Amino acid sequence: MASEVAAPIAIARPRRTSVPTGERVTGGISQAVLIVCSVVVVLPFLWTIMSSFKTTTQVLNSPFSLPDRLHFENYVNAWTKAGIGTFFVNTLLVVGGALVLTMVMGSMCAYFLARFRFIGNRAIYLLMVAGLTFPIFLAIVPLFFILKSLGLLGTLPGLAITYSAFALPFTVFFMVPFFRALPPSITEAAAIDGAGEWRTFFQVMVPMARPAISTLAILNFVGLWNQFLLPVALNPDQKKYVLTQGMAAFAGTAGYSIDFGALFAAVVMTIVPVLIVYLVFQRALSGSVVIGSDK
Repeated sequence: MASEVAAPIAIARPRRTSVPTGERVTGGISQAVLIVCSVVVVLPFLWTIMSSFKTTTQVLNSPFSLPDRLHFENYVNAWTKAGIGTFFVNTLLVVGGALVLTMVMGSMCAYFLARFRFIGNRAIYLLMVAGLTFPIFLAIVPLFFILKSLGLLGTLPGLAITYSAFALPFTVFFMVPFFRALPPSITEAAAIDGAGEWRTFFQVMVPMARPAISTLAILNFVGLWNQFLLPVALNPDQKKYVLTQGMAAFAGTAGYSIDFGALFAAVVMTIVPVLIVYLVFQRALSGSVVIGSDK
C-alpha cells in the first residue's frame, strides 16, 4: 500500500497593522512631554532628599554634590527642635477629621441629591457647584468672626470643620453624577429584600462607590494637607500650628542662621505622608475597579 504523504499545513501569520504616521508622531510627542514632566517633578524631590542628609555648610557650598555622610540628626532636629513632630500630629488630627467629615457628609448629600426628587433639589446642587468658584480669601473675615463667636477660633476642631466646609462642594459635585449613573434596579432590589434607606446607602451604595470615594480621598487629602491660607488666618496659636504654618515659621524666623539640613528634612517628612496616602488609596482604587468589572 502506497504511503500517503501529508500535505504541508500553511500557518497563517497575523498581519502587522501599520500605525498611521500621525498617531506615531502624537504618541512620540506625548511620551516626550511625560518624560519632561516626570524629570521636572522627580529631580527636585530627589535633590530635596539628598539635601536633607547634608549639613548647612554642605548645602550652601556644594548644593548638587552628594553628602559626605548621612546626617540623620537633621531629621531628629527637625522633629524635636523645630517642632515638626507637634505640627505633624496637629495636621493629622485636622486633616483626618476634615477628611472623614467631608467624605461622610459629601457622599450622603450627593446620594440624596442624585436619588431623590424634591422641590429645591436643582437649586441646592447649583449652590454646591457655585461654591467651587468662591475664592477662599473672600471668606476669611466672615469665617474669623463666625469661629470666634462659636468659641472655635484657634482650635483644631474649628479648623477641621472649616477645611471640611471648603472641600464639601467639590465632593458633592464629583459624587452626584456617579450616584446618578447607578441603575435604579439596585435600590429596588434592596428595598424588596427589606433594606431601609440607611442600610441601602451604607451596605449597597457606599461599596459600589468605592472607586469614586478613593479618588476623592486622594484629591481632598492632598488639598487639605497643603492648605496654608486658612490656618494662617484662623489658627494663630503657635502650639496648634499645622505643618504649613510650622514650615513657614521655621524658614522665616531663623533668618540667615537657619539649619538647612533640618529644613530639608522637615520638607521630606511633610511630603512622605502624601505619597503614602496616594499609594494606599491608589491600590484601593485599582482593586475596586477590578471587583466592579468582575461583577
